[in-house]
Amino acid sequence: MIQRNPGSIIRSTTVLGVVINGKAALGSDGQVTLGNTVMKSNAKKLRVLHNGTVIAGFAGSTSDALTLYDRFNAKLEEFRGNVPRAVVELGKDWRNDKFLRRLEAMLAVVSRENAFLLSGTGDVIEPENGIVAIGSGGPYALAAARAFMRSKSKMTAREIVEESLKIAGEICIYTNTNLTIESLD
Repeated sequence: MIQRNPGSIIRSTTVLGVVINGKAALGSDGQVTLGNTVMKSNAKKLRVLHNGTVIAGFAGSTSDALTLYDRFNAKLEEFRGNVPRAVVELGKDWRNDKFLRRLEAMLAVVSRENAFLLSGTGDVIEPENGIVAIGSGGPYALAAARAFMRSKSKMTAREIVEESLKIAGEICIYTNTNLTIESLD
């Protein structure tokens, strides 16, 4: 959830990324809501970037997220695919640029080595255990993914993302089970 001003909360989607042993997957649901109305059930909220080596997904305002995708992709090109450097530099821009500071979106980013969250305030977070989750259903998907990871099962990153998003879709009213999943194997 992104908070525009006190008392005004934007409820959004669910995006989950998992990085395990040099492999990564990022997935999202397909639901788009406006207030308490489902406007679309099969939206694509993920982008594969930098010659198929990075996946990014968004929660929040679609137009703002598209702006962030473009800016992030430019940073990836500028820093030759160095994901940690690209997210830090985008985070700096987000904090210092008056236009970017007004964007109401979050990005989840995965590569084969890293998972990052870029918050709606320009924070850059590298979560523990290679799991990144954003959106209204993010906490549910995160909890499910952590449980799957702790179970020591032989599940792949893609399987953990898929099953965790299904669980979030069963719990969060702003999330559905019409999933899009991209993998880096």
